[in-house]
Amino acid sequence: MFPLKDNIPTERFPIVTVALIVANVLVYFFWQRGGISLGDPGSPHFLDQLIRFGAIPQELTHGDHCGYAISGGAVDPNVPPVCSGPRFPPPSDDPNPYITPFTAMFMHGGLLHLGGNMLFLWIFGNNVEDSMGRVRFVIFYLLAGVAALALQVVIDPSSTVPTLGASGAIAGVLGGYILLYPRARVLTVIFIIIFFTLIEIPAVVVLGIWIVEQALLGAADLSNPTGQGGGVAYFAHIGGFAFGLLAIKAFAKRVKSVPPRFPVY
Repeated sequence: MFPLKDNIPTERFPIVTVALIVANVLVYFFWQRGGISLGDPGSPHFLDQLIRFGAIPQELTHGDHCGYAISGGAVDPNVPPVCSGPRFPPPSDDPNPYITPFTAMFMHGGLLHLGGNMLFLWIFGNNVEDSMGRVRFVIFYLLAGVAALALQVVIDPSSTVPTLGASGAIAGVLGGYILLYPRARVLTVIFIIIFFTLIEIPAVVVLGIWIVEQALLGAADLSNPTGQGGGVAYFAHIGGFAFGLLAIKAFAKRVKSVPPRFPVY
């Protein structure tokens, strides 16, 4: 399933949602210097920003600084990040690890990662912003991102793999949306082998399937002795979604009526 849009019009321009999308895009292309194809993972600058400003659980729980392993006097980016011994950059060049939950929230590992996140933020974020106002939405979004990372850290506190992306914060938006507008209709692309079709699906079904999928994949990740879940922080998604479910009533002040279907012209 690939959602395209919902059927709830916004009452005012979603300036915060748009600003968040713009900020994520600018960070990826101009601060991380990500590429068009695969995020240019081979770029020294891209990798350096990922290690230094991605949120690494080991750093947050142990106060360590992690970096590239140095082998024979040379940096080896193919070795997982190390948090002790000879490495690059030296600890004195690292940012405070406790700012990384916020920097990581605006970083992405590639163009598809960025594009998918921003699509979900645009579809579901504008109406959640409408429900609570701009200032409340900023606070809600940032807290959801922190809650998402917190669960990921609790699950694997010694991980040295950088966690990055807006997915956790956006999962909070999805958790809020599913309670505010469960009967909203989401225009969705359904792929069947090489064919596809467009269908309207209730938001509770679209988002319900998504969070169940995250839970199942997260459980499978826990049972996988090699870990890492293919590089996806499933428990960050679950943590963000849970925060959205629990906090939306405290933040949302207005809930609009749901149109019965998409308008036909």
